[in-house]
Amino acid sequence: MSDSKNHSSNGVNRPKGFDHIRLTSHAIEMPFNAPEIHWFAAQPNERGPVIGTISDKQQRNCIGSHSGSYSVYRALSIASGKFPATHKPDLANTHPTDLLSPQASWSEPGKIISLDPWGANIVDAFGKYLEQGYNIQPSIAVTQAYLKLPEIYEAIKLGRLQVDGKFINQAGDIKVTKVAIDPVWYLPGIAARFGLEEGTLRKILFRETGGMFPELVTRSDLKVLLPPIGSTTAYVFGAISDLAKDNVELTCRVHDECNGSDVFGSDICTCRPYLTHGIEEAVKTAQHGGVGLVVYYRKEGRALGEVTKFLVYNARKRQAGGDSASTYFARTECVAGVQDARFQELMPDVLHYFGIRKIDNLHSMSNMKYDAITHSGIEVVNRLSIPDHLIPDDAQVEIEAKKAAGYFTQDEVKTGESLAKVKGRGLDS
Repeated sequence: MSDSKNHSSNGVNRPKGFDHIRLTSHAIEMPFNAPEIHWFAAQPNERGPVIGTISDKQQRNCIGSHSGSYSVYRALSIASGKFPATHKPDLANTHPTDLLSPQASWSEPGKIISLDPWGANIVDAFGKYLEQGYNIQPSIAVTQAYLKLPEIYEAIKLGRLQVDGKFINQAGDIKVTKVAIDPVWYLPGIAARFGLEEGTLRKILFRETGGMFPELVTRSDLKVLLPPIGSTTAYVFGAISDLAKDNVELTCRVHDECNGSDVFGSDICTCRPYLTHGIEEAVKTAQHGGVGLVVYYRKEGRALGEVTKFLVYNARKRQAGGDSASTYFARTECVAGVQDARFQELMPDVLHYFGIRKIDNLHSMSNMKYDAITHSGIEVVNRLSIPDHLIPDDAQVEIEAKKAAGYFTQDEVKTGESLAKVKGRGLDS
């Protein structure tokens, strides 16, 4: 027997110490001497770190585990003996390439409740806790890169964008600051945002995740949840500090994930064209002395998932009369039980993380997004819909359905008979 692994009767290696299971359902079952979290405290030492990864002393102060949905893959790696269960990351040289200064919104009650604003630079924010041996892990990372996009190369070729050596290099690549943000939910704040009792929220989360986190209903003292869901990535074009300046023009696109279009170019929706158009306009604003921001949220298929999305595609195109804008939303509801599960109430938290108070140009037709942003206290000066020439032929059904449903548009809205005539080109288009 090695020091790091045990051997079961069937010869499979397993990590040492995993024969014993320590229940986390009740506080009495585990030594609990981790720092308390005072969510809206103005200083990090007063707020306290979020400790969600099991350490030798079981010093957790939240529910769930770091890395969102990837925590399950980590568990598989540990189970296979390829990942040390007690690993603590070496954070040398991992600090942000562009550190964001603390904003007033970080400690304003109710403003940020779905991410940890102190999660980008824990060495500075929570150094004393790290020295005491707590296993604290970042939930935000900031780096810099270049984007290579054929649509941007085309915009340069056509003269809509200029190579300037600052934002766009000679190869036509865009310089960008990337900010990856894992979800960190402050449950009392989440409940208040949705107008729920905290106990009701906890019970439904517990039930609908198959009892994955018993602490939701047994540990009311733990107020923070690290949910096993996807993260968010913000792309900043220009100085990250300019996002909080009201006198600097800001162009913004808030975009929900669509793998089929964003990555593979499917023409049934407007997602990639709208995304790349938003990037182009964000870069253009940065070149004119402003700042651009594109925020990419992992909410595939209106947060219903890609399996549901593809089922809806089939239902739309196989229905009597073929795909139709007049039944666009109804087909989704028939399959999924709801037209849209994104519920954009949590979306503005990322904007408040950057200290944004005003968006000069918002590239979004969604009333749900607009309402969530403005109701959170951010002013929107101009709303901009996707230009007609960027809408794929097979996406005409989607765009006309959204216009008819009340989505923002600068164009004429088709109604009645004209709406019913807007159809797709068949299942295999």
